[in-house]
Amino acid sequence: MAQQKVENRRSHKPPAWLYGFVLLLLTLTGFGQMPIFKRYYIADIPGLGWLAQFYVTHYLHYLAAIVLLAIAGYVIARYLAHDKNGITLTVSGSVRLGLLALLAATGLLLVWRNLAGVILPPGFIIFLDISHLLLVLLLLGVTGFCRMTRRSWTVAKTVAAKRR
Repeated sequence: MAQQKVENRRSHKPPAWLYGFVLLLLTLTGFGQMPIFKRYYIADIPGLGWLAQFYVTHYLHYLAAIVLLAIAGYVIARYLAHDKNGITLTVSGSVRLGLLALLAATGLLLVWRNLAGVILPPGFIIFLDISHLLLVLLLLGVTGFCRMTRRSWTVAKTVAAKRR
């Protein structure tokens, strides 16, 4: 009975393809902020010309980040309100959550830096840029590893108790 309740609760989460699509869009538009798509003629491929347009990739990156933060907010609120008695976070889920939290923090600081009147030391801006890029690469690597090894974000508490 308890297992059935956990399964019913999981059916109301955002679809996994949406999370994957948002991460793909964030990755494409994030790398599009650097002029690599035009430089290496990727933008010359039919249908990919938008990747060379800075403001298009910039605003799409912000929009995708908003969607990612909305998904994260929904999942966290749902977990705190309903699911915390039925599921627990796995180690791989904790690692991915930590990387996403650090990415969100560095991303929000980079957005703040872009506001008028905000002046940050150049060394700190470089630190933020490199940190954000390295966190993206780490998240992509960890996510790829977890997909290949079929590691889940969460597990039912009954299964977690049996593993101990």
